[in-house]
Amino acid sequence: MARRVRGTAGELLAARIREQAARVLDLEAAVRADEADSVHQLRVAARRLRGALRSYRGLLDGDRGGTVRRLREVGAALGDARDGEVLAERLLAQARELPADGGRDGVLADLARWSARQAADSRPQVLAELGGGRWRDLTRELAELARDPRLSKRARQPAGPEATRVLRREWRRTAVRVEAALAAGPGGATEGALHEARKAAKRARYAGEAVGEPAAGFTARMKTLQDLLGRHQDAAVAARTVRTLSDGGFGYGVLYGLQLGEMHLVREQLPAVWREAGQRPPELR
Repeated sequence: MARRVRGTAGELLAARIREQAARVLDLEAAVRADEADSVHQLRVAARRLRGALRSYRGLLDGDRGGTVRRLREVGAALGDARDGEVLAERLLAQARELPADGGRDGVLADLARWSARQAADSRPQVLAELGGGRWRDLTRELAELARDPRLSKRARQPAGPEATRVLRREWRRTAVRVEAALAAGPGGATEGALHEARKAAKRARYAGEAVGEPAAGFTARMKTLQDLLGRHQDAAVAARTVRTLSDGGFGYGVLYGLQLGEMHLVREQLPAVWREAGQRPPELR
């Protein structure tokens, strides 16, 4: 049975743009104050807004490619701080579980020093980004975009059919990438394919979030898929970091093995998760 989405497609998109643009702008003060999780929250808001501008671009009058690019660049510039923090937490937690006679204390000391260097290096980068011209240009664009999204004639159409079209396009895009990952051979090809599938699932999830409750089931399924593939990505990044830091000892070998085990487990679980998560989005009206 079709589910109803109220209003026009333009009203749906404009509400999402206003919500996430305000979120990005409001989080600047928290990031400058170094509040916990603020960098992560700003990056998520930027990704959600970028996803809306890309997935629903047919509802916009004019090219928003520059805004999309700046959102991506700012998110990437801020990413080192958050990604390094998450990676350090992961490896330190795993290292604490190493046997005492397996080099645990030495590995923990190495990781603590590396984590401190990461944090010390990333904070100036964050502040430099927020003080730079790219951020000023972006905040000006977002304020203007929230005031007037400049919608196309197509945006006057009812929200349901337009949302259905977008969600099914993003679903097909995700399906192609998941199937490519499932068909990929071992090694780097699989890792790259899974990374692309994760990005597609995230974009599909954000497209569903913009619709709200009528697409809640689809959004939840895409989040489940994204989370599974995110585990693979986190383990892959951690494995590369462990190889870089390793002194060749037993403790680092165990940590490396943990990452490989997690990656293998995700690949084993993916077919079953995709059978459940890969359902076609509902028809909306």
